[in-house]
Amino acid sequence: MAGDIDHDASHGLAAPGGHYSHAVRAGGLVFVSGQLPIAPDGTRFSGQNFETQARQALANVAAALASAASAIDELVQVCVYVTDINDWPVFDRIYSEWIGAVRPARAVVPVPALHYGSRIEIEAVASVVRGN
Repeated sequence: MAGDIDHDASHGLAAPGGHYSHAVRAGGLVFVSGQLPIAPDGTRFSGQNFETQARQALANVAAALASAASAIDELVQVCVYVTDINDWPVFDRIYSEWIGAVRPARAVVPVPALHYGSRIEIEAVASVVRGN
């Protein structure tokens, strides 16, 4: 079974901040670990406004998907953690622009705090692009 699991190197993302992979392929799916608003060079966006943080976290999800032979239009489920549920309408607008017509299952979960003072974290599950 271990041969059927690929722990992706996730090119285009900062190194993981702990003992995990940004994306793992298994059974025709890609599992994307929670992505914070951290630039590929490791710059943390925790001091930025919510919209900037959300856009960076979504960019990180897209990079993790691409690195693991998947894409935004292959998303099956997205889980979004926010420290202020009042940011939900802003996130929904940005998310709908980012994802287009694709409508995976989604949850938006308010939480008391996130790593490094971030206001958003996003994890996802997607299909592997056919042929990969």
